[in-house]
Amino acid sequence: MKPSGKILAIALLFIGLVLVNFLASSLPVRLDTTAERIYTLSPGTQALLGKIEEPVVLDFYFTKSATGLPIAYKNYATRVEEMLRQYARASRGKLTLNIIDPRPDTPEEEKATAAGIQPQLIPTTGEQIQFGLVAIQADQQKTLAALNPQREQFLEYDLSQLVYSVQQIDKRKLGLLTSLPLQGTSAQEAQMMMMMRQQPKPGQFVATEWEKTFEIIRIEPGATELPPGLDVLAVIHPQDVAPKLQFAIDQFILRGKPVFLAVDPASQHFKRQANPQQQMMGAPTPNVASDLPALLTAYGVTYDPQKIVGDLENATQVQIQGGQIARYPVWLNLRRANFSSTSATTGQLNSTIFIESGAFIATAGATTTFTPLIQSSASSGELAAMTLQFAQPDAIARQIIPSGKKTVAALVTGKFKTAFPAGAPKDDKPADPAAAPNSQPSTLNSQLTSSTTTSTLLIIADTDWLFDDYSIRKMNFFGQTAAEPINDNLALAANSLEFLSGSSDLISIRGKGNSLRPFEVVRTLEINANQKYQEKLSELETRLQSVQQKLSELQGKKGEANRLVASPEVTKAIADFQKQQAAMSGERRQIRRALREDIDQLENRLLILNLLAAPGLIGIFGLWFARSRKK
Repeated sequence: MKPSGKILAIALLFIGLVLVNFLASSLPVRLDTTAERIYTLSPGTQALLGKIEEPVVLDFYFTKSATGLPIAYKNYATRVEEMLRQYARASRGKLTLNIIDPRPDTPEEEKATAAGIQPQLIPTTGEQIQFGLVAIQADQQKTLAALNPQREQFLEYDLSQLVYSVQQIDKRKLGLLTSLPLQGTSAQEAQMMMMMRQQPKPGQFVATEWEKTFEIIRIEPGATELPPGLDVLAVIHPQDVAPKLQFAIDQFILRGKPVFLAVDPASQHFKRQANPQQQMMGAPTPNVASDLPALLTAYGVTYDPQKIVGDLENATQVQIQGGQIARYPVWLNLRRANFSSTSATTGQLNSTIFIESGAFIATAGATTTFTPLIQSSASSGELAAMTLQFAQPDAIARQIIPSGKKTVAALVTGKFKTAFPAGAPKDDKPADPAAAPNSQPSTLNSQLTSSTTTSTLLIIADTDWLFDDYSIRKMNFFGQTAAEPINDNLALAANSLEFLSGSSDLISIRGKGNSLRPFEVVRTLEINANQKYQEKLSELETRLQSVQQKLSELQGKKGEANRLVASPEVTKAIADFQKQQAAMSGERRQIRRALREDIDQLENRLLILNLLAAPGLIGIFGLWFARSRKK
C-alpha cells in the first residue's frame, strides 16, 4: 500500500472511531455491565416516571467553570447529568431537563440561591460552587440543596424521591411512638437546655430521612388514643405504653393500617445511661429491654426480651483491650444471603448491622402469615442478656450453642384477632364517679374483634441499628456536613416505612452502587483460621483460670514484707503454664502467618491475572488475524 493510502486509511479509521463514539453517546440505549446495575434505571423509577401527569421541569445547577475543581467532583457531576438525561428519556416528554452553570455574579447564580441551592466550598482554592437540583411542577417546587459523591449509592433514590415529592401536595402522616431520641431534643426542651447552658442533642439521621417523605407526628406513651389521619404508625422501643394506647394500636392494625414495630432486648442507648455500680451489683438497668407482649402474642408472634442472638459466622470485628481485633458474635454483620430476596423491603440490601438483637418465632397454630425478612446464619444461638455485661468476645463465642437460623425481622400479615377481646381497658378511678357510666360510649359494640381487611405488621428485634453510630459516617465535605452510609441500615429504615405506606415505586431504587464490596474468600479464610485455634485458646484460658483459682486460695497467706507465699507445686504450675502460654502464642502467630500467606497468594494471583488478561487477549486476536490473512 502506498504511503498516501496508509495515511488515508488511518484518517478514515480515526473518523470512524469518532463517529462510533458520537452515535453511541446519542443513542438512547446503554449497556450496563456493573454487578449492581447502578447505571440502569430501576423498575420503580420507570414506574414512577410513567405516572407523571403534569410536566415536571428539572433545573440542574453545577458550577463546572470553577477553577481548581477536583476531578472526582467533575466525574460525579457527569454521572448525575447522565442519569438525569436517562430520566428525561424514560419520562416520554413529561420531564424537561435544564443544565445550568451558575457562574459567580450572574443571574443564574441568583436564581440558584433563590431556589435553595447551598454553596459548597472548594478547600484547595477557597472558591464556592453550586451543585444541586430543583424540581418544579406548576406552583410546587422541591430542591436537593447539595449533591455530593458520598451519597452516590442513593443518587437514583434521591432523584426519584425529588420527582415524586414535587407531585405531592400533602405529605403522608407517620405516627412515631418511641422512647429513643431519634428526633433529638424538642424545641421546648432545647430552650430550657439553652437556659441551663446545656447543649441540645441532635436528632438521628434516620429521622431526617423519614421527614423527607412523611409528616412525623410524635405520640407520647401516656396518650390514650392515636392522632387522627395517620397513614402509618412506627412503634420503636416502647416503654410504659398506656393500656388504652395499646388498645388504640390494636384497633389501628385491625382496620388495615400498617404498623412498624421495633423492640430490643438490650438497647445500647439506655445501657450507656446505666449506673455502673448498679450493674456491678447485678441490678437490672431501666428501659434496656422493650416488648409489647399482649399485641405480639395475639398476632401469632413469640418473642423473649431476655434472649440475645449470637452468630458465629456473621460476627462483627471489634477492637478490644490491647488493640487486638476480635469477632463479637452478638453484633450481627449480616449480608445479602441473610435477607429475603423476594421481599421488596430487603431484596436489594447488601449489608446491615444489628447490635445485641433478639429473635422472633411464629407461634404454633397461629392464623397469621409469618414471613422472615432477615435471618442470622445456621451457626446461631441465643444467650441470656444478663450474661453479656462483663463477658469478653471470646467468652461469649464459647457460650453460643448453634441451634439454627434466627429471625431478626419479619412481616406478619393476614386476618388478625384483637388483643383485647374483653374490650377497651377501663380507667382505674373515673374522675367523676356519678358521670362515669355515661362519660364514654361503650366500645364493646364499636370495637373490632378481627381484621376488616388484610393487616400488616413489620417487626424487627433491635433498635440500635437506627442510630447514626451504626449506620453512617459523618464528615465535612466542602464546608457541608455530609453523611456517608457505612451499610444499608438507612435503606432498611426507609424501605420499611415506604413499603408499609404504599410507596412501592421507591423501594426498588435502594441499595445500589455500593463501592465497598466484601472479600468473601478472604472472610472465609479468616473464619476457618479462627476455628482452627479457637479450641486451643479455650483450653489455654481454662488452664489460666485453674491457676488463678489456686492463687486466690493463697491470698490470705502473707509472709514477710507482705509478699505472696506460693507453694512449690503452685510455683511449678505457674511456670508450666507460662511455657504452655508461650508455646500457644507462637503457634497462634504461625496460624495467623499462614492465614496471611493464603490471602497474599490470592492477591498475587489476581494481580497477575489482571496484568496478563488484556495482553493475552490482544495476542490471541493477533494470531487469529495473522492466520486468517494467510488463508
